[in-house]
Amino acid sequence: MPGLTAPSDYAEEPPRHPDLRINSKEPFNAEPHRSALVSSYITPVDFFYKRNHGPIPKVDDISRYSVSINGLVNKHIQLSMSDIRLLPKYNVTATLQCAGNKRTAMSKVRKVRGVGWDVSALGNATWGGAKLSDVLELVGIPKLTSVTTLGGKHVEFVSVDKCKEEKGGPYKASIPLKQATDPDADVLLAYEMNGEIINRDHGYPLRVVVPGVIGARSVKWLDSISIIKEECQGFFMQKDYKMFPPTVDWDNIDWSTRRPQMDFPVQSAICTLEDVDVIKEGKARIAGYAVSGGGRGIERVDISVDGGKTWVEAHRYQKNSVPYISDGAQSDKWAWVLFEATLDVPANAEIVAKAVDSAANIQPEKVEDIWNLRGILNTSWHRIKIQNSVCVAQSKM
Repeated sequence: MPGLTAPSDYAEEPPRHPDLRINSKEPFNAEPHRSALVSSYITPVDFFYKRNHGPIPKVDDISRYSVSINGLVNKHIQLSMSDIRLLPKYNVTATLQCAGNKRTAMSKVRKVRGVGWDVSALGNATWGGAKLSDVLELVGIPKLTSVTTLGGKHVEFVSVDKCKEEKGGPYKASIPLKQATDPDADVLLAYEMNGEIINRDHGYPLRVVVPGVIGARSVKWLDSISIIKEECQGFFMQKDYKMFPPTVDWDNIDWSTRRPQMDFPVQSAICTLEDVDVIKEGKARIAGYAVSGGGRGIERVDISVDGGKTWVEAHRYQKNSVPYISDGAQSDKWAWVLFEATLDVPANAEIVAKAVDSAANIQPEKVEDIWNLRGILNTSWHRIKIQNSVCVAQSKM
């Protein structure tokens, strides 16, 4: 790609916040501490999880950078950043979540493969850029199109990013054309994050943001867009990020039997406590996040302090001054919901959180029921085991 530095220069890593929990250094993958994650509705860029599959590219000459649009369309074009910035700009608040979020809890049931994420492999940002539906009109594809005149049904995003899983080739993924051309799907070519130029870790100078879908489809460091007949045949679409039942293991897996994962299911996590924590018996604030894919809102978040025998509904909010209503006109449909409840916590309690979305989808109770060999989509109830501080002190005597 024009403007991209040579591979020998990739080793120059961007600066990062020292409080991030580093899950792997090469490629760099890191998440914030859970308590920092929910300190604000909009996740600061420094505390937005970093997910990479290879060395981080560096564009050193933005004037030479461009994105090609090709494939099953009658018109092929090259777009510079100036061209993209001439299109109407939209700001979309959306949560991106790695499909491997909460993988460490799943690995405690049985070993899985993948980066060991805790509960913070997600973040909520306001993304600024051009809608993909507007961009595709430049090559003659009208809005709300499901198939082009040449038979294109999918939109493939190809990155500058090179990764070993693609045998040194670029990272790539695709979404259906009908989603790409739907203005209400809010798919963006984003050049801003939280009102500032997007940084290298998050895809500078241009990335795709596909709201409501697992983060693996929001391709960073965009190189090209291709209109194709079948879905992308890349590694991360065909041999990864697919949901298998607990009976499937590496000796009997058949990747072709499952479709690539797109929307993420309803999810929640408690962020003010560790999975095993010590607090005083009595009143405690329990807070965290809940989110669902596909633009579905959060209808309810239930909290239990007795392992799920009895429940209390938590208060839900996005913006402090605006009441949150699932599917409400004032609600950010692609964004997470924060929740909190102040409850009496007995000694040696088990605190549990579960969320219900606007389609009445509910989190599964047991991680064992959704265990899968890649450790993705662990949306089981989040459980916190509490040890009373007095009891802990006595045990040390």
